[in-house]
Amino acid sequence: MGGFFGAACKYNVIDDVFFGTDYHSHLGTRRGGMAVYDPVRGLQRDIHNIENSPFRTKFEKVFEEMTGCSAIGCISDYDPQPLLIRSKLGVYAICVVGFVNNAEELIDQYLTFSGGHFNAMTAGNVNGTELVAALINQKNDFVEGLRFAQSEIQGTANILILKGDGTILAARDRLGRLPVSVGKREDGYCVSTESFVCEKVGYERIRELGPGEIVSITPDGVEQLAAAGKEMRFCSFMWSYYGFPTSTYEGVNVEVMRYRNGQIMAKNDATAGNAEGVDYVAGVPDSGVPHAIGYASKSDIPYARPFIKYTPSWSRSFTPTRQSDRQKVATMKQIPVHELIRDKSLLFVDDSIVRGTQLQGTVDFLYNHGAKEVHMRSACPPIMYPCKFLNFSRSNSVMELIARRTIAELEGEEGEKHIEEYCDSSTERGKKLRETICEKFHFKSLEFQSLEGLIEAIGIDPSKLCTYCWNGKE
Repeated sequence: MGGFFGAACKYNVIDDVFFGTDYHSHLGTRRGGMAVYDPVRGLQRDIHNIENSPFRTKFEKVFEEMTGCSAIGCISDYDPQPLLIRSKLGVYAICVVGFVNNAEELIDQYLTFSGGHFNAMTAGNVNGTELVAALINQKNDFVEGLRFAQSEIQGTANILILKGDGTILAARDRLGRLPVSVGKREDGYCVSTESFVCEKVGYERIRELGPGEIVSITPDGVEQLAAAGKEMRFCSFMWSYYGFPTSTYEGVNVEVMRYRNGQIMAKNDATAGNAEGVDYVAGVPDSGVPHAIGYASKSDIPYARPFIKYTPSWSRSFTPTRQSDRQKVATMKQIPVHELIRDKSLLFVDDSIVRGTQLQGTVDFLYNHGAKEVHMRSACPPIMYPCKFLNFSRSNSVMELIARRTIAELEGEEGEKHIEEYCDSSTERGKKLRETICEKFHFKSLEFQSLEGLIEAIGIDPSKLCTYCWNGKE
């Protein structure tokens, strides 16, 4: 997915933007970049591959190489960015967080916008950030161009621009699927995907941008250039999985939501009489842990860590390209606590169950170390649709999703007509889905959080939430 950070102050902001960008490393593992404006040097830009090493190790020389009072930085799961663009609007740097779902259609429709060509990457793909810039550049000013781009993009696009005069422009996605926070200090302002970053680098977070809102940021203030829209579809996964625990979105803290979510699951299990005889509740690290803590606090079953992730030499960013290698690395990270596994009945809570490949390795690991039973709980409903708006659960086929693949095995095409029933654990189809997945993974029991329970845990108006991957509703 990715995240960005920018700051405009009355002093050199390289420190702020370096650390502010680095604090978004949990949102992406492919590329990192920074762009800086200095009145003498103009716009400067640096991009590095961070697939096998952290952002900060690749940019540690940036303090010697760059200087400026305005800068932006980006962690990206896809395209190299920020890009430097020269157009009729001037020279500027741009980064985009999100996903352009209709890139091919836009290229076909607006190819002439770029003078008849785009810079092609591997397999002929186009850098999504360059495509967004090409859309912006068709209009007579940045605000008109940003609004045009937002109206044409199907997907999600939070956009950050560093202009040639040092002014920063920030535009939140038209439907506000991802957050954008603004921070203030005595001598400047910042903008950030994750809210906690503002405070961590010395700014007071003053507000979130609304859906489609556009602002300009200078050392002297924040000016609204386009008002926020009324419609919102905030990605629910930001609370369940993506978001950092200390962040707050739309007034709801991530960690607190996860505790509440786990408590609701425990209450549902108690009502249904599930998970009797469990010795310990545990979370699948990292984002499953707070859900599990909430579950344990409500169920009165002790919380424990039957295995610990070894991270000093197996960093999160080390992600091999082959699935078999990824599974091996995942297993190598897991160090068992034998006394908490052997002959124990364990209930694990994971943030979600998407394809099930990593989860299979975790369950095998537990049984190989003597677990008596493994119960599994998903903090989200069964994922039935690949995401159209971000890169979470993106798949080449719905058959990559464990829930849809299981439905196809049970009923073939007929099952497509009964997806809602399969989501509901009280129906015969819902029970069969869970029983079948239990057989595949050797779970003693399996349950998913209901969509109603998830929405209750988030605690905001359901009409403002995107729940497409669970119910297919946009």
